[in-house]
Amino acid sequence: MQPHQDWRPTASFDTLRLRAELLARIRAFFTAREVLEVDTPALSCAASTDPALESFSTLYNGPVLAGASLYLHTSPEFPMKRLLAAGSGSIYQLCKVFRDGEFGARHNPEFTLLEWYRTGFDHLDLMDEVEQLLTAVLANIAPLGPVHHWTYRELFLQYASIDPFTVSPGEIQVLLQAGHNISCAALSADDLDGWLDLVMTHLIEPQLGAGLVFVRDYPVSQAALARLRPGTPPVAARFEVYLNGIELANGFYELADAVEQRARFEKELERRRNSGLTAVSLDERLLSALDSGLPDCAGVALGVDRLVMIASGAGSLHDVIAFPFDIS
Repeated sequence: MQPHQDWRPTASFDTLRLRAELLARIRAFFTAREVLEVDTPALSCAASTDPALESFSTLYNGPVLAGASLYLHTSPEFPMKRLLAAGSGSIYQLCKVFRDGEFGARHNPEFTLLEWYRTGFDHLDLMDEVEQLLTAVLANIAPLGPVHHWTYRELFLQYASIDPFTVSPGEIQVLLQAGHNISCAALSADDLDGWLDLVMTHLIEPQLGAGLVFVRDYPVSQAALARLRPGTPPVAARFEVYLNGIELANGFYELADAVEQRARFEKELERRRNSGLTAVSLDERLLSALDSGLPDCAGVALGVDRLVMIASGAGSLHDVIAFPFDIS
């Protein structure tokens, strides 16, 4: 078949109806809790500084900002925080987001994200609400199964027999190569977070099994937008959510200190430069909003396409998106 003849959707209409039902249930959940649905721009003058994310860029040719570089957002987080700082109260958004270079069974460069922020919540409160949301949205469709809570350190000790806060990149490389025949030439020898992520994806995630799993207390270096909790070592007030072994959501007790946030962004920019990644500028409007005062809040982003995949029993995002990247 010629590429232009491949015009039919890859998702069945039963699956598309299921997607519509899940979206309706999500909106009903937040309406019942008086959380405001908002809509923010997909285009921004600033891109994410996160070295793990690459933004799509384009050039604007109209008046006012003629010749300006614009970026499709990888998350609506920054404008949503501007709304929070302006006094919106708790908010949520369902939107398309865009991440360059991501495509596979669980990735599509354009995907649907649910992101919400709860004022007066910390990350532990928000973990409870994530469970409540999934229970309500998946009721009579796909029961959650058992619920487990782990710290990041506990997971690594249990399934990889290493302490992620004391292990060296070299020790991880030996573990992966000698014990599991896993190597990664793309990772630099001193990229500890990169090697830890390889352990997580290759050794730990496959063992999480069925049910809902919360992982919290991540290394400080893996949560540039989260508050820190004191301890030895200090940890980030960040959590991730897995459902039936699939990474589904990522949440934070949000950092509200503009000076600290700028310093963290600068560190990420340095990591981008050292890695040869595309240079981006800081979102000064976000930093101004933080400086004006972000209310105490927690936020989380949840992949809707992956949720549909789990609810439908599909094996790939290709089966739950009408027109995925390769036939869009």
